Amino acid sequence: MHTLEPYYNWQHIYVSEEDTRSPFFGKTYSEFEFSQTIYNYYIHPQWDEFGSRTLYCKVLLADYEERYVIIELIGEWNDALENDIMLLKRGVLERFADASVHKFILVAENVLNFHSDGTDYYEELAQDLRESGGWAVCLNMPSQSEIEFKQVGNHHFIELFNIPEWRSYRPFHLLRKVEALLGPHLLR
Repeated sequence: MHTLEPYYNWQHIYVSEEDTRSPFFGKTYSEFEFSQTIYNYYIHPQWDEFGSRTLYCKVLLADYEERYVIIELIGEWNDALENDIMLLKRGVLERFADASVHKFILVAENVLNFHSDGTDYYEELAQDLRESGGWAVCLNMPSQSEIEFKQVGNHHFIELFNIPEWRSYRPFHLLRKVEALLGPHLLR
């Protein structure tokens, strides 16, 4: 897992530790010191901690004019033990929502497991975002995680899409692609 780096090809556009509105503003990273772990596995030091012991993130882009954020996730999304959705919502998403960002693209291809503990925080997140004209989606969640995510009904609050070539898009074009996929879903 230590070789899985967050996507870095948009750093010429956005760097979260240089964004005063980012929850990770001012953070410094080591390229050589691996200190964060998911269970007993070290992860690359570029991933950001937001309170969970098993799920980490990286804000790849925040666009305050278009009001969207792209966040990459890694690890085990564990609501049963860690209440990760609450930690993600309170520690990261709400910080951007306070800056009028209401569209969230969560890249979940490195979320290796998902463990549910109900839909309360998902409903709360969806309601908060709907009130501001926003939404949240997960991209490329592995099938074993997606099955559990859907079994409890979380996909009614955070849409799941598969865009395996997301890295080939520019951020704005990825936003437009997601909006095109969301079109019929937003009418529900």
